[in-house]
Amino acid sequence: MSSDSTSQEILAAITNINLKTVDLNNCDREPIHIPNLIQPHGVLLVVSPNEYTILQVSLNTSQILGIEPQELLNQPLKELLGEEKVTAIKHCLSQDFDQINPLKIKLIQGKSNKTFDGIVHHNGNAIILELETRETNTRVNFFDFYKLVKNPVNKIHQASTIEQLCDLIAREIKAITGFDRVMVYRFDREGAGQVIAEAANPELEPFLGLHYPDTDIPKQAKLLYTLNHLRLIPDVTYEPVGLTPQFNPLTDKPLNMSMSALRSVSPLHTEYLNNMRVGASMSVSLVKNKQLWGLIACHHQTPKKVPYEIRTVSEFIGQVVSVDLAAKENNQDSDYKIKLKSIQSQFVAHISQAEDLKAALSENPDYLLDLVGASGVALSFGDNITLFGNTPDEAEIREMLPWLTTQFDDEVIYETNNLAQTYVSALAYGETASGLLALLISRVEKSLIIWFRPEVMQTVNWAGNPQKIVEIASDGNIRMFPRKSFAKWQETVKLKSLPWKACEVEAALELRSSIVGIVLRKADELAQVNQELSRSNVELDAFAYIASHDLKEPLRGIYNYSSFLIEDYGEVLDESGKDKLNTLMRLTHRMEDLINSLLHYSRLGRAELQVHPTDLNDLIAGVLDVIEISARDTQVEFQIPPSLPTIKCDRTQINELFTNLISNGIKYNQKSQKIIEIGYLDREDPVLAEKMLGRTDNILSKTVFYVRDNGIGIRARHLESIFRIFKRLHGQKKYGGGTGAGLTIAKKIVERHGGEIWVESVYTEGTTFYFTLE
Repeated sequence: MSSDSTSQEILAAITNINLKTVDLNNCDREPIHIPNLIQPHGVLLVVSPNEYTILQVSLNTSQILGIEPQELLNQPLKELLGEEKVTAIKHCLSQDFDQINPLKIKLIQGKSNKTFDGIVHHNGNAIILELETRETNTRVNFFDFYKLVKNPVNKIHQASTIEQLCDLIAREIKAITGFDRVMVYRFDREGAGQVIAEAANPELEPFLGLHYPDTDIPKQAKLLYTLNHLRLIPDVTYEPVGLTPQFNPLTDKPLNMSMSALRSVSPLHTEYLNNMRVGASMSVSLVKNKQLWGLIACHHQTPKKVPYEIRTVSEFIGQVVSVDLAAKENNQDSDYKIKLKSIQSQFVAHISQAEDLKAALSENPDYLLDLVGASGVALSFGDNITLFGNTPDEAEIREMLPWLTTQFDDEVIYETNNLAQTYVSALAYGETASGLLALLISRVEKSLIIWFRPEVMQTVNWAGNPQKIVEIASDGNIRMFPRKSFAKWQETVKLKSLPWKACEVEAALELRSSIVGIVLRKADELAQVNQELSRSNVELDAFAYIASHDLKEPLRGIYNYSSFLIEDYGEVLDESGKDKLNTLMRLTHRMEDLINSLLHYSRLGRAELQVHPTDLNDLIAGVLDVIEISARDTQVEFQIPPSLPTIKCDRTQINELFTNLISNGIKYNQKSQKIIEIGYLDREDPVLAEKMLGRTDNILSKTVFYVRDNGIGIRARHLESIFRIFKRLHGQKKYGGGTGAGLTIAKKIVERHGGEIWVESVYTEGTTFYFTLE
C-alpha cells in the first residue's frame, strides 16, 4: 500500500505507544501495531530489501507451506518462490503496488499445488510478504471488478442525504460480501459511535440506532483505521501465531505490523466480538478530511473468508463514500444555511454603518442570537458585559471569563455542548447554559461574543451498559473486560445542549471576519482623517504665523500712532481725548497678548516632546526662584515634600505647567499669608482612591501630583469651564489681568504627556489642581 505524509505522521504516533501490560489505566496504550502475532489463515515473511533474504517468518509455515520455519530463515526468497516471482515482487515494489496486489503465487506441496494471494508492502527498511491461502483458483478480473462497483457507485452519486447514502452502502456491501450483518457506524466528537444504517438477516436482533462508548474502539485502533482502511478477521476464535525470531533482526525491535493484513488483533477485541456472538468480521474505514468519520462494520455468525479482490472492492466503495461524505454533509441543512447567510448579510450591513461596534451589536440582539441558533448571548468588551436572552447572570459570566480566555490557544473560537464537563461551575446554571460558543474578537481589548444554549435532556439507547466490566483476576491484578451484553440499555443524558452545527460555527467565524474588515476599514478612514488633520494643522500653523506677524504689525502701528498723537498733540487734546487714546493703546497691547497666547497654544499641540528623565526637585526649585523674584513683595509660604520623584517628561513644558499653576495660586489669593503646597499622592494612601472616583480605570497605576493654594477658590458652577481658552472669571483689571489662556495651556501640556488634570475647590478657602503625567 502507498503512504503519504499524513500516513507517516499517524504511523509515527502509533509507533510511539509504549509497550506495557494492558490494564484498567492504560487500555488506550495497548501496542496493537506490534503484537508479534498473526492470524493463522496465511503466513508472513519479512525480507531484506537488497538481498531478498528471509529474516523473519511466522511459526505456521509447516502447516501451510510444508516447510519448517527454521528452514526458511536466512534463505533467499527465490528458493521458496522462484526467480520469476521475486522479480515480479521487485517490479511490484517499484510501482504502485496497490494496483498489482495480490500476486498469484503457486507453490508445490507434495503432489499438489497450493495457490496463495501474495500481498507485499514496504515496512521501513524491510519488505513484508503475506501469503493468504485461497480456497479456489478463481480470481476477479477487471471486468468482474467493474461490474461489482458500477452499480453501487452509481447509487452513491444518486443519494441526496447522508442517511440515504449510508443505508444504501450497508445494503450494497452486504450483497457483495455476503456478511450476515453490515452496519454503518458513525463517530461523534467525543469518539463514541452510533449505528446509523444497517442491513441484516431478518433473524438477527437489530442494532440500528444503538450507541457505543468511545472506549469500545481505543484511540490507537482509530489511528490504525485511518492508516489502514480495511481490517478482516475470518475466524474470531482463531489461535494467534507467533513470529521467529521474536525481534526484527534489522531493528532489534518488534515488527511494526500496522499495514499487515494478517496482523493479529487485541485479545480484548476478539473477546468483545465473541460476546456479541460474532464468528467473523470485516471493517472498512470512512475517512473525511483525513479524520476517521466512521466505519462500515461487517459481522458474520460463523467463520467467513473474504477473497482479497472482494475486500478490494469493499475498500474502493468505502473510499468513494468517503469522498462523497463531504459533499453530502455540505448539502445538509441547505435551507438553514441559506437562512444564516441572509441573517449574516443583513447584520453585517447594519454594523458596517455604525460608529460604535458594541452599540451596533446590541441594537439587533435577535440577529445576533439567530445567527448561530442560540438562546442567549453575552457581549464582553473590556470590563463591560451586556446580556441578551437567556444567559447566566453577569457575575457568573465574569467568573467564567478567566477560564474561557485560556481555551482558545491559537484559535479564535471555542465550542462545547457540555459546558459543565470542562467548567465545573457551570453545573449551577446548566439548564440555561449547557452549550457555549465563544468568539474571540480581540485578545488585546479582551472582546468576546459568547452564545449560550440550554440543556436538552435526551434518552440515549446504548448497546448494553457502556461501562466496561472491571474484575480482579486470580493473580490479584485488576483487569478490564469487554461488555458481555449488548441488549438495549437506556440512559438519560443531562447537562448537554444540542450540538453546534458546522454551519453555525462557520457563521460565527464569518461574523468575526466581517467585524475585522469593518475595523480595518474604520482604521483606514481614521488614517485619512488624521492625514487631513495633519494637513490642516500645517495650514493652521501657517495661519498662526501670519497672525503673529502680519496682524501684530498693524497693531504696533496703531499703538505707535496713538502714542505719537498724545506726545505731539497733547496740548490740543482735552482729557477725554487723551483718555480715549490711552484706552486704544491698552486695547492694542491686550490684542497682541491674546495673539501671542493663541500662537503659543497652537504650537504647543504640535511641537515634538523632548522627553528625558527629569528630577522634579531641581525643576520646582528653578520655578520658585523665578516666581520669588517677581513676587518679592508678597508673603508666600511654599510647602514641598522632602523628595519629589524623577519622571520622564519634556522639561520645558513641565516647567511651564508648574509655573502656571503656582502663579495662579499666588495671583488669585487675597490672604495676607499665602500658602502654596506642592506634592504627590501615595498610591497606597486610601485618600488616593477617593480622589480618583470618576477618573479613568488605569489612573491608580500613575503618580498623581497636586498644586494646592489657600486662595479665593472657584464657585462650583465654574469648575467645568475654567480650562476653556480665554475664559476669565473676573474683570480684565482684577487680580492682575491676564489673557485667560494659562489653564488651557496647562491642560494641553498634561494631555501631551498622556495624563489628566482636574480641579477641586472650595469658594473663599482654596483650590487644588490634580494631574498625572505618565
